[in-house]
Amino acid sequence: MDSWQASVEAQIRSAQERGEFDNLPGAGKPIPGRGLPYDESWWIKSFMEREQVPTDLLLPTPLLLRRRIEQLPAEVRDLPTEGSVRACVAALNEEIMAWLRNPSGPRVVVRPVNADTVVQRWQADRRAARTASQAAADETPPPRRRTWFRRRRAG
Repeated sequence: MDSWQASVEAQIRSAQERGEFDNLPGAGKPIPGRGLPYDESWWIKSFMEREQVPTDLLLPTPLLLRRRIEQLPAEVRDLPTEGSVRACVAALNEEIMAWLRNPSGPRVVVRPVNADTVVQRWQADRRAARTASQAAADETPPPRRRTWFRRRRAG
Protein backbone atom coordinates (compact mmCIF):
# COMPACT_ATOMS: atom_id res chain seq x y z
CA MET A 1 0.00 0.00 0.00
CA ASP A 2 2.86 2.39 0.81
CA SER A 3 4.52 1.84 -2.57
CA TRP A 4 1.23 2.65 -4.33
CA GLN A 5 0.83 5.90 -2.34
CA ALA A 6 4.47 6.79 -3.00
CA SER A 7 3.93 6.22 -6.72
CA VAL A 8 0.88 8.51 -6.74
CA GLU A 9 2.72 11.18 -4.77
CA ALA A 10 5.65 10.98 -7.22
CA GLN A 11 3.31 11.43 -10.20
CA ILE A 12 1.65 14.43 -8.54
CA ARG A 13 5.01 15.99 -7.72
CA SER A 14 6.30 15.55 -11.28
CA ALA A 15 3.05 17.04 -12.71
CA GLN A 16 3.49 20.05 -10.41
CA GLU A 17 7.07 20.49 -11.58
CA ARG A 18 5.94 20.38 -15.23
CA GLY A 19 3.34 23.08 -14.43
CA GLU A 20 0.27 21.02 -15.30
CA PHE A 21 -1.61 22.41 -12.28
CA ASP A 22 -0.91 26.05 -13.18
CA ASN A 23 -3.76 28.26 -14.47
CA LEU A 24 -6.53 25.75 -13.86
CA PRO A 25 -10.08 27.15 -13.96
CA GLY A 26 -11.24 27.83 -10.42
CA ALA A 27 -7.72 28.15 -9.04
CA GLY A 28 -7.72 30.37 -5.97
CA LYS A 29 -11.51 30.34 -5.71
CA PRO A 30 -13.42 28.75 -2.86
CA ILE A 31 -15.09 25.40 -3.45
CA PRO A 32 -18.79 26.07 -4.12
CA GLY A 33 -21.09 24.80 -1.38
CA ARG A 34 -18.31 24.26 1.13
CA GLY A 35 -19.51 24.90 4.66
CA LEU A 36 -23.17 24.47 3.73
CA PRO A 37 -25.25 21.55 5.00
CA TYR A 38 -25.62 18.57 2.65
CA ASP A 39 -28.48 18.93 0.17
CA GLU A 40 -29.82 15.76 -1.44
CA SER A 41 -31.07 17.62 -4.51
CA TRP A 42 -27.83 19.48 -5.20
CA TRP A 43 -27.51 17.94 -8.64
CA ILE A 44 -31.01 19.08 -9.70
CA LYS A 45 -30.30 22.62 -8.55
CA SER A 46 -26.93 22.72 -10.29
CA PHE A 47 -28.45 21.31 -13.49
CA MET A 48 -31.22 23.91 -13.50
CA GLU A 49 -28.74 26.70 -12.86
CA ARG A 50 -26.28 25.47 -15.49
CA GLU A 51 -28.95 24.90 -18.18
CA GLN A 52 -30.92 28.02 -17.16
CA VAL A 53 -34.18 26.09 -16.77
CA PRO A 54 -36.93 28.32 -15.33
CA THR A 55 -37.98 27.28 -11.86
CA ASP A 56 -41.63 27.92 -12.72
CA LEU A 57 -41.71 24.51 -14.38
CA LEU A 58 -41.49 22.88 -10.95
CA LEU A 59 -44.55 24.63 -9.55
CA PRO A 60 -47.79 22.70 -9.12
CA THR A 61 -50.56 23.61 -11.56
CA PRO A 62 -52.61 25.93 -9.31
CA LEU A 63 -49.57 27.99 -8.34
CA LEU A 64 -48.48 28.15 -11.96
CA LEU A 65 -51.94 29.42 -12.92
CA ARG A 66 -51.82 32.03 -10.14
CA ARG A 67 -48.44 33.21 -11.39
CA ARG A 68 -49.79 33.48 -14.95
CA ILE A 69 -52.73 35.55 -13.67
CA GLU A 70 -50.29 37.91 -11.92
CA GLN A 71 -48.20 38.26 -15.07
CA LEU A 72 -51.19 38.74 -17.40
CA PRO A 73 -51.00 42.59 -17.57
CA ALA A 74 -47.38 42.39 -18.72
CA GLU A 75 -48.25 39.61 -21.17
CA VAL A 76 -51.03 41.58 -22.89
CA ARG A 77 -49.27 44.96 -22.77
CA ASP A 78 -47.80 44.67 -26.28
CA LEU A 79 -50.78 43.04 -27.97
CA PRO A 80 -52.11 45.17 -30.84
CA THR A 81 -55.90 44.79 -30.57
CA GLU A 82 -58.62 44.35 -28.00
CA GLY A 83 -59.59 41.08 -29.68
CA SER A 84 -56.12 39.65 -29.18
CA VAL A 85 -56.23 40.66 -25.49
CA ARG A 86 -59.60 38.94 -25.09
CA ALA A 87 -58.27 35.84 -26.87
CA CYS A 88 -55.28 35.68 -24.52
CA VAL A 89 -57.57 35.98 -21.47
CA ALA A 90 -59.92 33.34 -22.92
CA ALA A 91 -57.02 30.91 -23.40
CA LEU A 92 -55.92 31.41 -19.79
CA ASN A 93 -59.50 31.00 -18.57
CA GLU A 94 -59.76 27.71 -20.48
CA GLU A 95 -56.69 26.41 -18.64
CA ILE A 96 -58.14 27.56 -15.32
CA MET A 97 -61.50 25.89 -16.03
CA ALA A 98 -59.76 22.65 -17.06
CA TRP A 99 -57.90 22.63 -13.75
CA LEU A 100 -61.08 23.46 -11.79
CA ARG A 101 -62.84 20.46 -13.38
CA ASN A 102 -60.08 18.10 -12.27
CA PRO A 103 -58.02 19.76 -9.52
CA SER A 104 -54.65 18.35 -8.57
CA GLY A 105 -51.93 19.58 -6.29
CA PRO A 106 -52.35 21.87 -3.32
CA ARG A 107 -55.69 23.50 -2.63
CA VAL A 108 -55.19 27.04 -3.86
CA VAL A 109 -58.01 29.38 -4.82
CA VAL A 110 -57.84 30.06 -8.56
CA ARG A 111 -60.66 31.92 -10.28
CA PRO A 112 -61.17 32.77 -13.95
CA VAL A 113 -60.02 36.22 -15.02
CA ASN A 114 -62.54 38.92 -15.94
CA ALA A 115 -61.74 39.86 -19.55
CA ASP A 116 -63.40 43.28 -19.29
CA THR A 117 -61.16 44.27 -16.37
CA VAL A 118 -58.03 43.19 -18.26
CA VAL A 119 -59.15 45.09 -21.39
CA GLN A 120 -59.83 48.27 -19.37
CA ARG A 121 -56.38 48.10 -17.81
CA TRP A 122 -54.81 47.38 -21.22
CA GLN A 123 -56.56 50.44 -22.71
CA ALA A 124 -55.46 52.63 -19.79
CA ASP A 125 -51.87 51.46 -20.17
CA ARG A 126 -51.95 52.19 -23.90
CA ARG A 127 -53.35 55.69 -23.31
CA ALA A 128 -50.64 56.39 -20.73
CA ALA A 129 -47.92 55.12 -23.07
CA ARG A 130 -49.32 57.20 -25.94
CA THR A 131 -49.39 60.41 -23.88
CA ALA A 132 -45.86 59.72 -22.62
CA SER A 133 -44.57 59.24 -26.17
CA GLN A 134 -46.36 62.42 -27.33
CA ALA A 135 -44.84 64.37 -24.45
CA ALA A 136 -41.40 63.06 -25.35
CA ALA A 137 -41.98 63.96 -29.01
CA ASP A 138 -43.04 67.50 -28.05
CA GLU A 139 -39.87 68.01 -26.02
CA THR A 140 -37.48 66.99 -28.79
CA PRO A 141 -36.58 69.84 -31.16
CA PRO A 142 -37.16 69.34 -34.87
CA PRO A 143 -34.12 68.03 -36.72
CA ARG A 144 -31.85 70.57 -38.38
CA ARG A 145 -32.02 70.68 -42.10
CA ARG A 146 -28.69 69.81 -43.60
CA THR A 147 -27.54 70.81 -47.03
CA TRP A 148 -25.76 68.28 -49.12
CA PHE A 149 -23.51 70.75 -50.85
CA ARG A 150 -21.32 73.63 -49.81
CA ARG A 151 -21.92 77.10 -51.02
CA ARG A 152 -19.17 78.82 -52.85
CA ARG A 153 -17.78 81.95 -51.44
CA ALA A 154 -18.09 84.97 -53.54
CA GLY A 155 -15.00 86.93 -53.98
